[in-house]
Amino acid sequence: MSVTAPIVGRIGGSGARSLWGRFWHRTNEKAGYLFILPASIHLVVFLLVPLAFSFWLSFHDWNGINIRNAPFIGLDNYEFMVGDARFWNAFRNTVFYTVLAVPGGMIVSLFVAAIMNQRLQGVRLFRTLFFMPVVSSWVAVSVVWITLLDPNAGVLNWLLGLVGLPPVNWLGDPRWAMPAIVIITIWKGLGFTMVIWLAGMQAIPRELYDATKVDGANALQTFRYLTVPLLAPTTAFLLITGVIGSFQVFTPVYVMTKGGPLDSTDVVVFRIFERAFTELKMGYASALAWLLFAVILVLTVMQFWYIRRRGTFSVQ
Repeated sequence: MSVTAPIVGRIGGSGARSLWGRFWHRTNEKAGYLFILPASIHLVVFLLVPLAFSFWLSFHDWNGINIRNAPFIGLDNYEFMVGDARFWNAFRNTVFYTVLAVPGGMIVSLFVAAIMNQRLQGVRLFRTLFFMPVVSSWVAVSVVWITLLDPNAGVLNWLLGLVGLPPVNWLGDPRWAMPAIVIITIWKGLGFTMVIWLAGMQAIPRELYDATKVDGANALQTFRYLTVPLLAPTTAFLLITGVIGSFQVFTPVYVMTKGGPLDSTDVVVFRIFERAFTELKMGYASALAWLLFAVILVLTVMQFWYIRRRGTFSVQ
């Protein structure tokens, strides 16, 4: 007891204050917190405060002009959402876009990465060319593609004419508008996913490829039975981030189609934008945003659960 009593006394008495004192008087901790202070202020002011404000708004009716004129309406915004046909049409369009864009982009970029992983002459130049659209502005890319997809003078329809196919009204036909945006999305994101695939491929030990050659496997068999299984963690990463990003698609829709024709490209984020800044229904737009957050969260948790159940992240 004579040994433990002073220790208990220090912890139970001014333990919290002395612990903070020891922590704060360490030069490294003080310098570290000072370095992250600007980023922390930015995080609080431009992320946490708007998040809390939007959650508060989702239970109020505000037109975006006078915050004092924002009566509390409870769950009315969420109840109205249930019967909002335009929102559910936008949700279906978003799911359709995700189903096409995410696996399509992953498959195309996987095969491009497999080619770019070879020891070919000029391969670094081609990697750079594939990556250039990634760093380009979505607005600039959309404007360029509007010209390329022009039904009368567009390059794409000219190429179709060379092979005897009729022209397509890519952005004016409800059947083709969303597939056109999907194609543009895959093209623009090809470089990013290619780089991620390349990183995964180059992390695979070369000894395994040498072993497959000894066993007599050809290139296709090696890719199918060695490369693809060992890329499981990379696949999981691209799938999760791809789904999260695809549910937030906005810029190409806003620039190229404005949700048309006939609401065929109307997506959830564009519907939130329209409700908030065109119709000035800030409370209802906030409710839509929080529903979108909940959907993305659920989908992400489900993917993590399925991936961990299959042991994808444990693949070496």
